[in-house]
Amino acid sequence: MQRFLPLVAAALGGGAVAALVVLAALGGRYPAGPALTAAPAPASAPTALPPPGRLVDHSSAQPPAATDLLLTAPVDLRAAARLAIPAVVHIKARTKGRQREAVKSLFTDRSPGRSPREGEGSGVIYTSNGYLITNLHVVDGADDITVIMADRQVYPASLVGQDAKSDLAVLRIDATELPFLKLADSDAAEPGSWVLAVGNPLGLTSTVTAGIISAKGRSINLFSELDAIESFIQSDAAVNPGNSGGALVTAEGKLLGINTAIASRTGRFQGYSFAIPSNLMQRIADDIIEFGTYRRAFLGVEISTYTAADRKRLSLTDRTEGVVIDAIFAGGSAAAAGLQVDDLIIRVDKRTIRDLPELTELIGRAKVGEMLKMTVIRNGAEVEVVVPMLAGE
Repeated sequence: MQRFLPLVAAALGGGAVAALVVLAALGGRYPAGPALTAAPAPASAPTALPPPGRLVDHSSAQPPAATDLLLTAPVDLRAAARLAIPAVVHIKARTKGRQREAVKSLFTDRSPGRSPREGEGSGVIYTSNGYLITNLHVVDGADDITVIMADRQVYPASLVGQDAKSDLAVLRIDATELPFLKLADSDAAEPGSWVLAVGNPLGLTSTVTAGIISAKGRSINLFSELDAIESFIQSDAAVNPGNSGGALVTAEGKLLGINTAIASRTGRFQGYSFAIPSNLMQRIADDIIEFGTYRRAFLGVEISTYTAADRKRLSLTDRTEGVVIDAIFAGGSAAAAGLQVDDLIIRVDKRTIRDLPELTELIGRAKVGEMLKMTVIRNGAEVEVVVPMLAGE
């Protein structure tokens, strides 16, 4: 028993020393004042690497300074929420006639019933003079649309225009000097960035949830049309029925997208939500406001994401990404530019094309009359083709 006493004493002594070191570190972890800030690390000379095969003796190494143990303060999203909440509205859409079915029952937990029927969703104030953006499936077929502001003011709304192939709609209310969000550049958004989802889930008005961007350019086969535009921003911010049409907001309080869908087996949030990116939303909304409809350019192709089978068929052993042209239709931009079947589109202007959603979004954002420079692989060589964006149907 006596031979263990020195070990116990040593352990207790070591524990006491460790406790003193921890307390000393904690004494410097939280500086005075309301904010947590990390002190700059002191400048030091670079450490020379040991010669190959030599062991390094760390027995005399100094413990890390207290400044090295400072914690970085978590991101503060309160300012972004303060900007976003007044700019997001609650929408009630009443159908007096036939039963109104939401697009693939997005964000709806209501079972079919007798008319009249009232659906609920969210919307985002787009301009100070009364234009709002929401999802088409929130208001599709509605006879009566009511907008409830964050401060509980109520306005009747009219449908300005819609685009079924992107699930967007623009509403108008008779109001001025409304709060609205600045637009973020959705092309510059990166996975891992903090975002807020703001809307009215399950009847809980002005609800804010937080998460990060999980991925970009997602297609979830939401729409049946071949020329539908699906290039969603995926996030893990909690989104539920009623969030549809609401805002996806950056940590700086800018509008990054319109929350549109969730991937779920239960009808409730299971970690995956999808938003229409702001750059595409702006392009469609501006057309609807100016012309009453979305004036979409017509590429006139049948395309698919490049696969291993394409790689073998086209003998492109050094390529793993891109979009293959499977067919070209007369009267479209592709035919006018001289694009060919089996061309592999790898770049549009300076943006690399990895798969189909990226390309459909870029074409969807192109204006009629605009010229796009496409880089394709044809017969194993890179070819640049200038494509004039012609008007579609």
